[in-house]
Amino acid sequence: MSNRDIIVIGGSAGATAPVKRILADLHPDVPAAVFIVLHIPAQGIGILSTVAAAAGRLPVHQAVDGMKFERGHVYLGAPDHHLLLLDDRIRLGRGPRENMVRPAIDALFRSAALHHGPRVIGLVLSGLLSDGAAGLNAIKRCGGMTIVQDPSEAIAVEMPQRALEAAGADLCVPAARLGDVLSDLAREPPGIARPIAPDIRLEVEIAAGERIGSAILADIADPAALTCPGCGGVLSQVKEARPMRFRCQVGHAYTADALAKEQEGQVDEALRVALRIIEERAELVQRMAADGRRSGRPAVAEMYERRAAEYREYADMIRRVVLQSLDPPVQQGK
Repeated sequence: MSNRDIIVIGGSAGATAPVKRILADLHPDVPAAVFIVLHIPAQGIGILSTVAAAAGRLPVHQAVDGMKFERGHVYLGAPDHHLLLLDDRIRLGRGPRENMVRPAIDALFRSAALHHGPRVIGLVLSGLLSDGAAGLNAIKRCGGMTIVQDPSEAIAVEMPQRALEAAGADLCVPAARLGDVLSDLAREPPGIARPIAPDIRLEVEIAAGERIGSAILADIADPAALTCPGCGGVLSQVKEARPMRFRCQVGHAYTADALAKEQEGQVDEALRVALRIIEERAELVQRMAADGRRSGRPAVAEMYERRAAEYREYADMIRRVVLQSLDPPVQQGK
């Protein structure tokens, strides 16, 4: 092709308004196909009709497996399926979730980079955590153009900020200008094609649902002393990944911040279970102390009362830890 004819867009919290603005501003004769993944259950809030209403004269489609895509059309990720691009067709993958979501932005971006290389324009919008950062880096590695919404105006700054850090995006653009910028870039000739790294190809295959095991994973990752929150398997750290990422033997993928977020919830739950057990223990021992006094065994009663007091101290300590874990971390210089 003689131009950048593949535009891939990803966003999460706070991304709906920028998407609507972009589609309203895109030129109706834009010489590119547009693919969008949002971390929103499409069947739950009618996002398809919302996007279609904003797209002006650009036709909007819910992505369907095997659908042939065309320039001047918009394709929206389907619920619970990774949106993947082949040569000129869409594939819906049922591979493992990435960063707790499916469809994942990273999966779309990697597949576009793999099959379309320098013809791709990748855009990360507002959102939490860092889905899209690794995918944008893959687009850059394959010669594509990388853009992020200006984090200073994003409702949720994390996704565009992490994408900037991981990919060193070519452009950082306010939402009000993104439609015009994309329209102009789509008319430019593609960049220079670059060799496709084996890790990009493998991770696209994983998203499509291909089998993965420890031997295959060893080609791109080293085992780590960490457990997958999704399945309890062993996690491996992806080699030289930007940002830092992990995958398990069945393919669940996490950036470091997404993994930390999942672990935070598990730690909170474990502490609450421990609190319940210790409080129940204190209640039982207190009842045993009362029974000892009724039975005329004061020494036994005092021993149990001391134990009950100790358990209540432990419970108070855990309760304080649980409450402190709910407080946001204090950043230096703030």
